[in-house]
Amino acid sequence: MHLAGLDASGQPVVRKKLTRTGLFRFLANLAPCRVAMEACAGSHYVARKAEAMGHRAVLLPGQFVRAYSKGQKNDRADAEAIAEAATRPTMPEVTVKDTTQQAIQLLHRARQGWVAQRTETANRIRASLLEFGITVPKQLGNLRQALPRILEDADNGLPDIVRDLLAQLWTQLEELDERVTGVTRQLEELARRDAAAAWLPTIPGIGPITATALVAAAGDGQQFGRGRNLAAWLGLVPQQYTTGGKPRLLGISKRGNRYLRTLLIHGARAMLQQAHRSDDALRRWIRQLAGGTHRNKAAVALANKLTRVAWAVLTRGEAFRAEAAAA
Repeated sequence: MHLAGLDASGQPVVRKKLTRTGLFRFLANLAPCRVAMEACAGSHYVARKAEAMGHRAVLLPGQFVRAYSKGQKNDRADAEAIAEAATRPTMPEVTVKDTTQQAIQLLHRARQGWVAQRTETANRIRASLLEFGITVPKQLGNLRQALPRILEDADNGLPDIVRDLLAQLWTQLEELDERVTGVTRQLEELARRDAAAAWLPTIPGIGPITATALVAAAGDGQQFGRGRNLAAWLGLVPQQYTTGGKPRLLGISKRGNRYLRTLLIHGARAMLQQAHRSDDALRRWIRQLAGGTHRNKAAVALANKLTRVAWAVLTRGEAFRAEAAAA
């Protein structure tokens, strides 16, 4: 690990190459100061260790640090670029996650991977059956119902080798189902116990999965000055291309956490489909929105609004109110 230290005037005073253990030893003997690093794998752990030693840890997004790199690409130049970028008063910072946030985020990543593996396995089974003239309708539920009957049918022309292979894939699919179900129940329990996530499921379109993902990514939301900042952080606002005083808005920027943005848009789509079943202020606003624009644009606009409502619920620590959300 390369370290670059600057004094108050921005002049380099320290240049070192250290191991991780050596870095912690160096920080322990250093007077309290700002310790900046690029937000990457392991950076939150190092930041927590630095804060425990009395320092102020600063995590910087890598895309903003790149502009301060000079000359060739090497670790020493990168360390100096991070140090110089950290001196800029307007440089965005990444909030340091605590251990609970990181644990919840790892659960979500594991669940996301298992869901993807389950989809791949189901598609492989469906494609294998199609090679022998056996079709199964889409949706995982249809495959779960049809495959046991297909494996037991001795007159469908499936070779024994293929039948054994499909049985193994069926076992794998069941194991993935159990894993996904288990981690989903764990996240639902965390949503009930966590103080920050407890109020989020009261918002229509946000369930325990989205609530825990939001808390893992944004914490209590206090680092955002307002709800629209959280929506912009998640890429749910139009991308700007303004020059010469002529504003031009494109599609949504899609910056930030893609997984969380996807969950919010899926929740918004569900709300658009169910908006006619209730008659409160928020549902009336949704019906008015859906009546004047394309359903995809309406879903993104509603996801933006749900994000801003979620910020208000997180920062105020109170339940959702439809009248306030529709204002």
